[in-house]
Amino acid sequence: MVYFVGAGSGAADLITVRGMHLLEQADVIIYAGSLVNPQLLDYAHEGCEIYNSAKMTLDEVIEVMKKAEQDGKMTVRLHTGEPSIYGAVREQMDELDLLGIEYESCPGVSACFGAAASLNLEYTLPEVSQSLIITRMEGRTAVPPKESIESFAAHQASMAIYLSTGLLDELSGRLIAGGYSAETPAALVYKATWPEEEAYVCTVATLAETAREHGIMKTAIVLVGDVITHQHYRKSRLYAPDFSTEYRKARETAENS
Repeated sequence: MVYFVGAGSGAADLITVRGMHLLEQADVIIYAGSLVNPQLLDYAHEGCEIYNSAKMTLDEVIEVMKKAEQDGKMTVRLHTGEPSIYGAVREQMDELDLLGIEYESCPGVSACFGAAASLNLEYTLPEVSQSLIITRMEGRTAVPPKESIESFAAHQASMAIYLSTGLLDELSGRLIAGGYSAETPAALVYKATWPEEEAYVCTVATLAETAREHGIMKTAIVLVGDVITHQHYRKSRLYAPDFSTEYRKARETAENS
């Protein structure tokens, strides 16, 4: 059996309890060594075989899984953050399907949520934004034309932009071309939730300048939107005294009496 486990955004204690237990039980662990906190390997039992996938090809990863399955061993494929977001897990699962090897997924905390926690953000403030767009700039991996930065920026929603730290000058220009003003709040969060985390609130226009000022060249996530400064929002109706729910009846107030 192979388990795809989300390691969380960085802090070793942000892995799920389920993920921790799977690591404790694993006979083989294949971890994304370029991004996963190595402290998570402390959960492995003595004798567990550990492989760093940063030095491996897809075929080599699958071969380790195949051999483990033949030997009756349980494998954990430990991915950074939440594997369903830029995790390159589907291609591994397809290979396992061809081999008849069963697998399951265990979710993790993605960087956009680690970054939100670091800045105490709520991405979905009433009358500011009710949507979160997760995307990236084109790099060595293409982005479909219909998912351009400009097309998403036109929505004026909250945005979390991954894998784009080396392209911030271009990113700012495209965000502004799409509809954000140059003064729209933005944030640059380096290694969210890691001990060495750095987080800076700036504007769309000053993203690249902020990165250069602090020497941030990779491993950062960009957040964009008015929710970052959490102003001019309306309180949720969920907790309003004159709002009924399945668990609470509306109360009479001076305004509705």
